[in-house]
Amino acid sequence: MALDLDQLSPEVLAFLAERHLASLSTVRVDGRPHVVPVGFSYDPELRLARVITFAPSVKARLLAGGPRPAAICQVDGGRWLTLEGTATVTDDHDRVAAAVAGYAARYRVPGERPDRVAIELSVVTLMGRA
Repeated sequence: MALDLDQLSPEVLAFLAERHLASLSTVRVDGRPHVVPVGFSYDPELRLARVITFAPSVKARLLAGGPRPAAICQVDGGRWLTLEGTATVTDDHDRVAAAVAGYAARYRVPGERPDRVAIELSVVTLMGRA
């Protein structure tokens, strides 16, 4: 079921803040899906999901050419959420720092990586049950 991005329930916001891994789905150039496990953070005011990764990763390279469709899906038993939208990759220091801070708040402080980048998913659809 589609959820109203302007009026997410406390249960949905709590589920987006709990420590759960998710999957990031992107599309390869040949049309095949690329699905990998990720940790992510979500900013409901900006409607932005953030994933930290490193520049040579396949997920980052798939998004290096510009915005592409992507989805993040989180599941815990009967609770699930899928965030859909357009994803980009950035090495902008402030945007990567925001992604690291979101990851640290939800999971743990990540180790240092000189080639760290952030994937940003501009969420246009959020569906599920939390």
